[in-house]
Amino acid sequence: MDYVKKEIRLNPINNRRLMSLCGPFDDNLKQLEHQLGVVINRYDNVFKLIGKLIAINTAANVLLALYSDTEVEVGVINDISPKKVYLTVKQIQGLERLSIKSTDYVYDSLKQFIMKSNIVKPRTPNQAQYISNIFSYDITFGIGPAGTGKTYLAIAAAIDLLERRKRKYIVLTRPAIEAGEKLGFLPGDLNQKSDPYIRPLYDALFSILGHEKVEQLVHKNVIDVAPLAYMRGRTLNDSVVILDESQNTTVTQMKMFLTRIGFNSTAIITGDITQVDLPKNQLSGLIHAIQVLSKIKDISFNFFSKEDSVRHAIVTRIIDAYETWCKK
Repeated sequence: MDYVKKEIRLNPINNRRLMSLCGPFDDNLKQLEHQLGVVINRYDNVFKLIGKLIAINTAANVLLALYSDTEVEVGVINDISPKKVYLTVKQIQGLERLSIKSTDYVYDSLKQFIMKSNIVKPRTPNQAQYISNIFSYDITFGIGPAGTGKTYLAIAAAIDLLERRKRKYIVLTRPAIEAGEKLGFLPGDLNQKSDPYIRPLYDALFSILGHEKVEQLVHKNVIDVAPLAYMRGRTLNDSVVILDESQNTTVTQMKMFLTRIGFNSTAIITGDITQVDLPKNQLSGLIHAIQVLSKIKDISFNFFSKEDSVRHAIVTRIIDAYETWCKK
């Protein structure tokens, strides 16, 4: 395929915004060049792009999107990082896979939702549909490989529902099972013993709300984080209930969790069926639930792929390598 050239102008001209877009020593432009295989030359607000047609159209959309993001409000300049460049490329490419013309300005097609504490944007069409389904269905499954935003977006949506007073509580849970290792005796009280299993849920909460706010809500019992075994016997009303790493539930545990759901509650179940840590002779509760519940209309199943990964680019390549190896 022949290389083509394209020129875009970013308006209005604002040197501070252009500096934010390009990054220190043009690091953001270098990230974009590396990710898409294009060449970018800039003079003031004029960007000349060289590369394959699809790639330079994507690059043009990314530059437009990022320049729009440099000013969050009049006079307030938002710093653009190479990580944000990478995520925006994923976002634009996802939209283009939906047959949206790549010459169009497509950035706003994936709507953000703004919480009191943060702004969260889906980066791929699958993520956007996932968030929409969480707000629309009583029970939503998010199934796919690592790094696709299943847990983070679920917790962000839960916080949004809490802040808008649509729900009163957030309950986060995980099955307490080792990932292939035998950890043996763990010292401390019951909470200290279970903490290693639920730490990733706290990490997501801290990322969105900050440590102090999370600690306040946990102290007030507004946020409850506990191993799955603690769910038995409870009825969860007015809550967003998130079951993470659900591929490591047994069939009995999955049924137990799903039957905890009370009135005015939303359940979100996330998992990766390629990383089951149960004994080989034991069926995953997540796999069983997909088979048994898929025809119930009030339950949403959302399947992610490696293209939805928003972690470091190498994560996608690792997933691809393992998929290739498993097919041998």
